Amino acid sequence: MAPWSLYAKDGKLKYCYNWSGMKHFIVGSDTAIPAGQHQVRMEFAYAGGGMGKGGKATLLVDGKKVGEGDIGATLATVFSADDGLDVGEDSGAPVSPEYKAGDNRFNGEIKGILLSIADDPLNADHMITAEDALRLVMARQ
Repeated sequence: MAPWSLYAKDGKLKYCYNWSGMKHFIVGSDTAIPAGQHQVRMEFAYAGGGMGKGGKATLLVDGKKVGEGDIGATLATVFSADDGLDVGEDSGAPVSPEYKAGDNRFNGEIKGILLSIADDPLNADHMITAEDALRLVMARQ
């Protein structure tokens, strides 16, 4: 399972964080995206305090906050080995339960994508020890 998706559903901006297929954290905008060209964005503020913690997702349209919600947890190290990055459609296993595989293509025009990590490069709070990595691998057997 891929961990996250930013998409439009019923005209509203949505974000889904898929926690390994066991839990879905979904955040939606309060209002529909107006017709026309717009910049849509999701900003994630990690709660910190170690790996796998949650945070807050904020949805923006043209720089204006349109929704926000809590993401209860994140995947620390385990991601799908066969489901990559898609733009404009989710071509693998659906991230969100709100759409189906093969029936989720965006029908507008995407003019650009920016994925940015604004964390301090010296912050090692997200790093995993060799012991933790082994423990995760053994737990999945």
